[in-house]
Amino acid sequence: MFDQENQKIERDNSLLILDDDEPFLRRLSKAMEKRGFKVFPANSIKELDRIIELNVPNYAVIDLRLEDGTGLDAIEKIKSRNSDSKIVVLTGYGAISTAVAAVKIGAIDYLAKPADANDVMNALLYGKNLKPPPPENPMSADRVKWEHIQRVYELCNRNVSETARRLNMHRRTLQRILAKRSPK
Repeated sequence: MFDQENQKIERDNSLLILDDDEPFLRRLSKAMEKRGFKVFPANSIKELDRIIELNVPNYAVIDLRLEDGTGLDAIEKIKSRNSDSKIVVLTGYGAISTAVAAVKIGAIDYLAKPADANDVMNALLYGKNLKPPPPENPMSADRVKWEHIQRVYELCNRNVSETARRLNMHRRTLQRILAKRSPK
């Protein structure tokens, strides 16, 4: 199917994307379809159950935190139906313990959000044994910091004082950061 410097999508190019962030789910689904995958988007464990009842995907991208369960549960469900599925965990809440748990139960890689479609595709196609090329345009450290602050701010329901407390940062400093445009 797809061949670019030894990257190959297998004949069964089915890809399940499980993420409860609807805009992200739509964007990643479109991007992966353009790269040759047959995409099955799902935004909940319930939707995942419906999809894998009919068609167990060869590839999967699973968000770790979902409204009705965890990505670890989703990995176990997919692996129980198809032990050869290549699963990448994609999350904005990266922690070493969850990365280890995800790999132990069958994930082949663990990516922190925001990851672009090329990063996801490289993780799916290279798997455990091969090392993908480094990203062409990695995010700057300032951008990663800004993304993290924005994520915590949203999780705190846009409460500046609570966000500052959780980030161990002075409230006025946080307000100045939030008032600026995102770095490149």
